[in-house]
Amino acid sequence: MGLGRLSPLAPLYFQNKAPTAFVHYLFLVYNLNCGFTPFSSKFKTSFRNFQNKLLFLCSSSSAPGNQRLAVREFATQAPLPPNMVKAIRVHELGGPEVLKWEDVEIGEPNKGEIRVKNKAIGLNFIDVYFRKGVYKAAGFPFTPGVEAVGVVTAVGPGLTGIQVGDVVACAGGGSYAEEQILPADAVVPVPSSIDPVIAASVILKGMTTQFLVRRCFKVEKGHTVLVHAAAGGVGSLLCQWANALGATVIGTVSTKEKAAQAKEDGADHVIIYTEEDFVARVNEITSGNGVDVVYDSVGKDTFEGSLACLKLRGYMVSFGQSSGTPDPVPLSALAAKSLFLTRPTLKHYKTTREELLENAGEVFMKVASGALRVRVNHTYPLSQAALAHADLEGRKTSGSVVLIP
Repeated sequence: MGLGRLSPLAPLYFQNKAPTAFVHYLFLVYNLNCGFTPFSSKFKTSFRNFQNKLLFLCSSSSAPGNQRLAVREFATQAPLPPNMVKAIRVHELGGPEVLKWEDVEIGEPNKGEIRVKNKAIGLNFIDVYFRKGVYKAAGFPFTPGVEAVGVVTAVGPGLTGIQVGDVVACAGGGSYAEEQILPADAVVPVPSSIDPVIAASVILKGMTTQFLVRRCFKVEKGHTVLVHAAAGGVGSLLCQWANALGATVIGTVSTKEKAAQAKEDGADHVIIYTEEDFVARVNEITSGNGVDVVYDSVGKDTFEGSLACLKLRGYMVSFGQSSGTPDPVPLSALAAKSLFLTRPTLKHYKTTREELLENAGEVFMKVASGALRVRVNHTYPLSQAALAHADLEGRKTSGSVVLIP
């Protein structure tokens, strides 16, 4: 629909006013539909651009009738007002206060894309890394978030296999928004038996857990596993999954309350690291043998101790740095026990559509069957993402945290 059809008064106004006066009418209608506040900077800029274009059309046709035709033709071809949604935007690096709740424009999906109205958004420490600059965003401003579930509201031209109304999950960027445009091959269908809030809290964390215990280091019966942050989103799932595979699980946590949760999630031994030395305690539990693998998402504060906990030819899996980036490790530190060190990321374990569907499918199957219990212990409105970040960094949360648009 062009601006010439936005109001039934337009034809009457056009017949009784000069074309240059009609310019101001069109300008006012256009800006009000765009949501621009009168006399704001956007309003004034729009006026200059819009008026100059129409005045050029009028001046290029000397006869009044030709002027009216030129203006009418442009009016019916003018762009529609943008479709605006709310989103969290980051304009500069910093603390939680840099997370701004703003209006953003969202377009229509192109070929191979879909538009999704988010129902629930998972909060992850990687969001903090991007906000602080530990991981580099493509540019500023940017919308953080890598985990969400929503309903498809539009599909790109010629797209098959996904329909409007489908519920899909995505472990990708820009999820802190009411709606987003996504590549169709980056989403996975969510089973109807799984609530969107549960799915949003587990799609990234569950897929991370799956590749950690299945592919990065294949946990088997008889292994002894050390899991740091055992009451966190990924830590909780790691304890459950490793326990189900027959491993002896040792978890570290910061409080008695979190220790109780880790126990429920399958940790055979729980160490409250604020009260005792986790290295000495692991040595005691394993009778000095050490563990087969350490899953460490804490980073700087636990890294050296984690290496000390490993047995000969043990695996150090460093998949996060909530306390900061670990100090550089000399090769000699690994040579002492012929240790293996890896710093994996999920994107390298879902490089094909087949890998993505296989990983997500196993996660959803375990959730639906009850083999994995997802703890959504905290929910926040999306507009309060800054508070959620502060609580996450302050270690006030446990289990999964979900933002609701």
